[in-house]
Amino acid sequence: MPVAPTAVIAPPALRVRGLRCEYPSEGGPVHALRGIDLDIPGASFIAIMGPSGSGKTTLLHCAAGLQKPTSGQVLLGDQDLGDLGQTQLARWRRQRVGFVFQSFNLLPALSTVENVELPLRLDSRKPHAGHTAALLARVGLGSRTGHRPDQLSGGQRQRVAIARALVTEPEIVFADEPTGALDIHSAREVLTLLRELADKGQTIVMVTHDPVAASFSDHVLFLADGRIVDELAHPTAQGVAGRMAVLVESAERAANQTGVL
Repeated sequence: MPVAPTAVIAPPALRVRGLRCEYPSEGGPVHALRGIDLDIPGASFIAIMGPSGSGKTTLLHCAAGLQKPTSGQVLLGDQDLGDLGQTQLARWRRQRVGFVFQSFNLLPALSTVENVELPLRLDSRKPHAGHTAALLARVGLGSRTGHRPDQLSGGQRQRVAIARALVTEPEIVFADEPTGALDIHSAREVLTLLRELADKGQTIVMVTHDPVAASFSDHVLFLADGRIVDELAHPTAQGVAGRMAVLVESAERAANQTGVL
């Protein structure tokens, strides 16, 4: 199901075709994804939501090259991820993709600057001090450059993680529940930052369970049972919550019926 941009039509930053992912189990294969077709326009902010077990995190991981699908095609720009070996894929992720996760994944012994510059060093690239300083100022941490993670608030640590995701100037940033470990105030700060980044041209794909978080996006995709079953442009928290309530109720009803059978 293509995602329509909310403003000027942009070329797809990410294209997914026929994406399927299965896991073996004692009761037979578990179908996490069942033939996903998707276009993500450049310079857009897309949220992915769905009940537990709907396949949203699997979709994110396959699209980001963190997980190999059972079948189907994932293209970032003109690069087909299926054409890359493991070493090539690891290099591709370091150079062209940014990641933001719920748990921050910062190294406790490193300063803010050192954590942000880590992806460049892992890719054997020399960081540019001016670029790092400008990036930290952009995320509101210009005065926290020498601080270690334990000297920062949760919201500040997540902003360090966002700066780290941006330091390689990625084509797309994938965010997996980026506000899940934050208080309401810190979560709003992080979401506002993501919204500002998208407005300035960064493509962002975010998995979230929070209707308020989803309301910061341009477009919400709703997954159920490994399929895209609904979508919402110009989302509001109330509109997203209403759609999610219907999906959760449907998923619970299906689970109960399966249990009876």
